[in-house]
Amino acid sequence: MNIKFCGAAREVTGSCHLITLKSGYKILLDCGLYQGRKKEMESFNENWAFDPKEIDCVVLSHAHIDHAGRLPKLVKDGFAGRIICTHATRSLCGLMLLDSARIQEREAHYHNKKNPDNRKEPLYKTHDVQQTMTQFVGAGYNQWMRLKKGVRIKFRDAGHILGSANVTLSVREKGLPKIRIGFTGDIGRPNRPILRDPIQMPQVDYMICESTYGDKEHEGAPNESKRFLEIIKRTCIENKGKLLIPAFSVGRTQEIVYMLDQMESAGYLPRIPVYVDSPLAINTTKVFGAHPECYDEDLSEYLLIDDNPFGFNNLNYVHKREKSKELNASKEPCIIIASSGMINAGRIKHHVYHGIEDANNTVLIVGYCSPRTPGGALRRGDKKLRMFGEELDVNASVELMDSFSAHADRKEMADFLANQRSLKSLFLVHGDLDRQTAFKSYLGTKGLDKVEIPQLYQEFKIG
Repeated sequence: MNIKFCGAAREVTGSCHLITLKSGYKILLDCGLYQGRKKEMESFNENWAFDPKEIDCVVLSHAHIDHAGRLPKLVKDGFAGRIICTHATRSLCGLMLLDSARIQEREAHYHNKKNPDNRKEPLYKTHDVQQTMTQFVGAGYNQWMRLKKGVRIKFRDAGHILGSANVTLSVREKGLPKIRIGFTGDIGRPNRPILRDPIQMPQVDYMICESTYGDKEHEGAPNESKRFLEIIKRTCIENKGKLLIPAFSVGRTQEIVYMLDQMESAGYLPRIPVYVDSPLAINTTKVFGAHPECYDEDLSEYLLIDDNPFGFNNLNYVHKREKSKELNASKEPCIIIASSGMINAGRIKHHVYHGIEDANNTVLIVGYCSPRTPGGALRRGDKKLRMFGEELDVNASVELMDSFSAHADRKEMADFLANQRSLKSLFLVHGDLDRQTAFKSYLGTKGLDKVEIPQLYQEFKIG
């Protein structure tokens, strides 16, 4: 049996891991889009490290595009098997993959209009997404599902985004001892709003583990709410500026809105308009409402006093592009939440472009940003930002709040792995190399010393 690391190897995006059984049966864990601008990764999304026609099934951990975003291309290029995930992940993918296709179609149209002699085709189109969705199969948490004779999977709640799961794969092939392989997907954080805490996996022989924040620990929740409110008051009340929050449409946006809803209910939130300027985030919020099985106890109790935790006075959901453009020109103090979280696509690019040179404004970064994105530049503290072909001065304040992150920090990941006492190998993925190296050392102090950091396309024999 082999594991081949076909994405998110010493990188944070493009999650994709191929398991090939002795019988030749092939299971793909995730099929994500690479998001970034590394020159050596330019062709990653276009090419495969395997033949899509030979993949028997895909097991999907969650709906984020860096984990699911290449599925329509996989189908377009010949994959005909099942895509197995939780019910909520299937619901979210129906929105997110269609949004991804439309973005690619628009970008290709814009490129071809400007470069008629150097035409570009989107990675996939909306009709490819429609076909892909027919191959999805939903599964519940905490129950074994048979892939084929001797091969089963079980999803447990990962607490990362709605529907996210870790995966336990049990393999018993003829004449061979049973092997269990674990895939953490993205590990969520305990005691976060909306979702249940991540659930530890059964003991496994081999583990594929994320490592996004392998070198740090996040700010605690009590300070988070207080600091968030301080940033709001300083920006919007004292400076009479805009608070721009780049946030992923799934998970981060809903968490921020829920926190603002609680502040408003408690009487703490200043009377300023709040805009959620992302059609995908708006549609995603409706999906959240349809999957209460994923809620934690706190949200379930909060629903008894507030039947709409994602709606309050002064909250405005922006659908039309014209209204979004009006916000760019407006001088009104406000909070604008828009995707994408890395400021490399979507309406937030325009808000940052129009607002970054105003010293009264603040850009609040609430999660990981690839170093080669505008969000990554702001995280680094760059004083210049290149957007839409122009070099802009970063006069606005830039604040970082990684406590909002949906990814566990190094201690939380180590705690999640604490029950794994018989690992033959632990493979670190979904992390930058320097953070993975630091996390490997940290795990060594916790008694987990059989740790590998695979390179892209590296293959390991297991079992």
